[in-house]
Amino acid sequence: MNRKTFIKTISGGTLVAALAPNILMAQNPTFLNKKTLRKLTILHTNDQHSRIEPFDASYTKNPNQGGFARRASLIESIRNKESNVLLVDSGDTFQGTPYFNFFGGELEFRLMSMMGYEASTLGNHDFDNGLEGFLKVQPNAKFPFICSNYDFKNTILDGQTIPYKILDKKGIKVGLFGLGVELEGLVGKKNYGETKYLDPVEISNHYADFLKNEKKCDLVICLSHIGYEYENDAKKICDKKLVAQTENIDLILGGHTHTFFKEPEVFKNKNDKNVLVNQVGWAGLLLGRLDYYFDDNRKIQNIAWNNQVIDEHILV
Repeated sequence: MNRKTFIKTISGGTLVAALAPNILMAQNPTFLNKKTLRKLTILHTNDQHSRIEPFDASYTKNPNQGGFARRASLIESIRNKESNVLLVDSGDTFQGTPYFNFFGGELEFRLMSMMGYEASTLGNHDFDNGLEGFLKVQPNAKFPFICSNYDFKNTILDGQTIPYKILDKKGIKVGLFGLGVELEGLVGKKNYGETKYLDPVEISNHYADFLKNEKKCDLVICLSHIGYEYENDAKKICDKKLVAQTENIDLILGGHTHTFFKEPEVFKNKNDKNVLVNQVGWAGLLLGRLDYYFDDNRKIQNIAWNNQVIDEHILV
């Protein structure tokens, strides 16, 4: 889309009404005073595709937008204002510019580590240099890769990823698990070797139940690189279908389909409870933001959002 249309589609808002009845708005106005609530700010990206520098000013679709330095500056400014921030990514960090061809992903991981990413999952393009290529640059990532439905048992990545992670964010217990897209037919066999793809629905139900009910997480997040939807492939599992067949997931931060969401979307899970889904396109053109407000019992009372454009207005 062109720059004018792009910016018009991105804005911010609140999701209390949209998420009712699972998130209740109190009748007492004083209860809505956000100063009395615990706040967690979630920042997220997906499908960065080695786009280290902004697009050139002559680029027809999104001129002079994106760039790692601008994103880092924006993240720093948010952290200066917010005391409880979680920063995550949903895969496909690699491939798309000569930076990947020259450095194999090392630069991307170094810069993400400097920004303070706390977790990522793997996308299909993160296999583009094979398992050996990923393993070579992985030490530059000072954050874990969460891969719940890839079984690396008979590969050199065995033990190099984790199936889930639990973070204590100032008393808010956040559980993360990650899903990758099926690699067969999408990635060359030599690049993923004996990696086994496990059913994302079954895996999601397992880890979401484990995190929510056994580990008592207040918020269960799926870092998904299975795609938002597929109009021409009714059988292929995607985020929309995943929600309908699972339970105990609160939020899906998606990737793979490069979908620019006008706003986070709400879908019903198998128990008729609401699940939030968000995705911020590709190439680091946006930084996704969701502000969760919890009461003293760590129950969600409000969610605000802002998918912010990364452009020349952000000072580096």
